[in-house]
Amino acid sequence: MYKHVLVPISFDNDRDAAGAVSAAQVLAGKDGRISLLHVIEHIPAYAISYMPQDYLVEARKAVVKELSDLADSLPNATADVVEGHSGRTILDWAEENKPDCIVIASHRPGMQDLLLGSTANQVVRHAKCAVHVIR
Repeated sequence: MYKHVLVPISFDNDRDAAGAVSAAQVLAGKDGRISLLHVIEHIPAYAISYMPQDYLVEARKAVVKELSDLADSLPNATADVVEGHSGRTILDWAEENKPDCIVIASHRPGMQDLLLGSTANQVVRHAKCAVHVIR
């Protein structure tokens, strides 16, 4: 069993967040802790001018509430919402907080992933701890 499991949560429909959380619960056992992390991607400056003024504030509130509710439903779980590039920010958070394991949901890779790379791929390649990928 792991002492500290990080679960990056994406609210995209093609990611199996529930499967990742279930796997984390098994891997953490009854004494391990689970950290749920959501990364809010930066919106390019050219796009932000087309959004309502309070969009970012309201979107962040909604994400914090949803992630906090999920953490509250799990034993020994916490929620953290940060901003940045998903892959790099997950790795930076892991470096700072030292989880034993990362459980990350992934989608079926497509052509864009072959060209640009996916968040799960970046985490698998660069994490300094065990990584379990859930599809």
